Amino acid sequence: MTESGQLRRRAGWRLLSAALAAPRVVASIAPLHSLAAAVMGDLGQPLQIVRGYGSPHAYQMRPSDAANLRDADLVLWIGPSLETFLQRPLAGRREGTHVVTLLAVPGLALLANRSGGVRSDDAHGQNEAGSYDPHIWLSPFNAKLIAGVIAKELGELDPENAEIYQTNAKRLSERIDTMETRIASRLAPVGNVPFVVFHDAFQYFEKNFGLNTVGSVTVSPDHMPSARRIKTLRDEIARSGARCVFREPQFESALVQVLLEDSDARAGVLDPLGTGVAPGPDAYFALMNASADALIECLGR
Repeated sequence: MTESGQLRRRAGWRLLSAALAAPRVVASIAPLHSLAAAVMGDLGQPLQIVRGYGSPHAYQMRPSDAANLRDADLVLWIGPSLETFLQRPLAGRREGTHVVTLLAVPGLALLANRSGGVRSDDAHGQNEAGSYDPHIWLSPFNAKLIAGVIAKELGELDPENAEIYQTNAKRLSERIDTMETRIASRLAPVGNVPFVVFHDAFQYFEKNFGLNTVGSVTVSPDHMPSARRIKTLRDEIARSGARCVFREPQFESALVQVLLEDSDARAGVLDPLGTGVAPGPDAYFALMNASADALIECLGR
């Protein structure tokens, strides 16, 4: 074997050794999995619980999910207001498992939950005292903060590679900055166009990029509006001049079609979780760019 071949082989063994020794990380949802994968880099691969078209609001864990949680060194989740199904399993976790409730991380830019329906300018208050919108990853600022938290936690569990985790988090943050600038430029022409989302999952994205979300069909996808409420929503959509009503791929589209009857508004799809995106370190960027694409496609016509 040549000297260069021997060097490559030794480098490969070092990477394999590091990967085998890396902390076992479990992330609840795809955006967190993607950020964790980027911070871990070549040192390891996190596992993801909510996959496919599952919703974190009503997910049924598989036996493999429970086993992964039991074996985890680090569990990343938003918190009980999003992944309700994880409260009991995490309460019974093994000793030594680090659990990071990201909604409780100091320094996040948090926004209060809002009421459903089409909102007036003064209707942006909380619908529950002390409750915050858990869709924090849709803010680039929050995503960078989360990356730093993941790097810190991994460094504590794996001190030998702490510097690598920090370097990866720094590169991830720089990449998020570049993405944010590009998306802001692309969305600027449709910033004032009013639209309605299926449930109020996008206000971090909306606030960050200066968009004109005028309301949501429902506060929570677990609670569908009544027939009377649907009629009221149709009237309010017409009055607001909403150009688009966006559904989410995890939920039935029939309700959105009913809302659009006799309306000039169009239907679109916004996915806060990146359901159809391949998992990995690029998934977060694919999710954010797909959201921008969907908005431009529907609002710009």
